[in-house]
Parts: sequence; C-alpha cells; structure tokens
Amino acid sequence: MNPARPTRLALIALALMSMIWGYNWVVMKQVIRFVDPFDFSAIRALLGAASLFVVVIALRRPLRLVAIRQVVLLGVLQTGAFTALIQWALVTGGAGKTAVLVYTMPFWLMAMAWWWLGERIRGLQWVAVAAAACGLVLILEPWSMGGSVMSNLLAVGGGLTWALSTVLAKRMRRDHEFDLLVLTAWQMLFGAIALCLVALALPSRPIEPTAYFFGALFFNAVFATALAWLLWLYVLQHLSAGTAGLSALGIPMIGVLAGWIELGERPGGAEIAGMLLIGAALSLTSLWSLWQTRRHARIPPTR
Repeated sequence: MNPARPTRLALIALALMSMIWGYNWVVMKQVIRFVDPFDFSAIRALLGAASLFVVVIALRRPLRLVAIRQVVLLGVLQTGAFTALIQWALVTGGAGKTAVLVYTMPFWLMAMAWWWLGERIRGLQWVAVAAAACGLVLILEPWSMGGSVMSNLLAVGGGLTWALSTVLAKRMRRDHEFDLLVLTAWQMLFGAIALCLVALALPSRPIEPTAYFFGALFFNAVFATALAWLLWLYVLQHLSAGTAGLSALGIPMIGVLAGWIELGERPGGAEIAGMLLIGAALSLTSLWSLWQTRRHARIPPTR
C-alpha cells in the first residue's frame, strides 16, 4: 500500500468528523423545539452508548472494565455534565456562539494540566492563552446586558467540565491500560444513566414525536457518536496529536457558519472579533503541539 494513502484517508476522516460535529450544533439547537433539553440529552446519550457498544462487539473488543470508580466519574463529567450543560446553553444561546465558547476547553485544560499534571505553559502557549482570553471577553461582552448571560456561562461551564474530564482521562490512562473505544462506550453509558436520573427528577414538557426529533436522534446516535468516534480513532492512529488537534479549530467554525446560514444567527462585530481571536489561539495551540512533537522526534534517544 502507498504509505501516503493512510495519511490522506486520515485527513479525509478528520474533515468529515469536523463537519459532523460542527453541524451537530445546529441539530442540537433545532431539536429542543420538540423536546426538553435534559430529556434529549438522556435519550441521545443512551442511544450513543448503545451504538458504541454495537461497534465494540462487532470489532470483538474485550468489554472488561478496570478502575470502575474513575470510569463512572469520567462518565458523569464527560457525558453527563458536559452534555447537559451544552444542551441547556442552547435553549437561549445561538448554536455558533455556544460552540465557540465550549471550544475554549483547550485553554482551561492548559491551566488544569499545569496544576494537576505538572504540564507547564510555555512559549506560544502564553500568546494563545492571552488571545483566547481577549476573544472570550469580546464574545461575553460584560459591558453589555444584551444576549443571554446564563447561556454564555453554561457554555463556558461546558468547556470547563470538558477540560476537567480530559485531565481525569489523562490521569487514568497514565495509571491504567485502556482500550480508548471501550473506555468511551462505558463512560458514555454511565453518563447516560446520570442524565436519565436528572431527566426523571426534573419536570418536562411532553416530547413532540416529529420527523425532525427522530432524525436528530438518529444523527446524534449514528453519525455524531458512533461514526464520528470511529473517525477520530482512525485520525489518532494515522496523524500526530498536533495535526489531529487542528480539528478543534474547524468544528466551532463550522458551527458558526451553519448557525449563520441555517438559523440566521449573524454575530455582531465584537462577537466576530472574539471568535477570530479564539480561532487564532486554537491554531497557535495546535501548531505549538505539532512543533513540539516534531522537535522531540528529532532528538536522538540517550543511552
């Protein structure tokens, strides 16, 4: 096989995955016209977990689970709290703006990794953090009472929760051996159970069984969960972490464009400037990671 072919296929997979996850922000925004956000979060997580377990069984991966308490906590954070926060944010927040605020995650992750994992912030990362902070201020517009403050805070909270779950996952993988696909399936199941308990405890309106509602469920379970995760695993297998990280730039930008085109969510001048700054910061972060990976690859091992 041509050695360049897996790389080309991985880049195609990366583009397709970014389109799926980017457009899903519009789907999640639209579907709450027909279902309570917590009910939808619980149902999509259950179907997503079922889809992943079907893939795990089809690939004949062992279902054995280690560090069960940590996996349960990861599921509650990564699937339960994260999914609930972003879906709740979309009730009054725009799809594109929410996507950008949630994807401030890498910058919260830098701070948390410095504190808990000893991974210091260096070089261009400081520039990226400063640019992201300025962009965040422009998007939140604290000098203006326009827009939904609660929605903005929920979206940022989603990014914080995602970062916290990522730190937990990194610590777990440092201490234990995990099959990434199996771990994802189990944590999603535990998170889905937590979401079901929340949905049952909170009052909600009846679900409107429209074609869009069922289509959104199908899209989230099959495309945004099972297929997108398989694409992501393929990308991680054939591309460097730095290159794969560039996908974080494409997803929220696709969310912004889709929200603009389909929902008429035209951002204001300050929001556009903030999004561009966060996009530039994400690019700097990914390029720094890519440069570090190549730099370490060039350093000969010591004896």
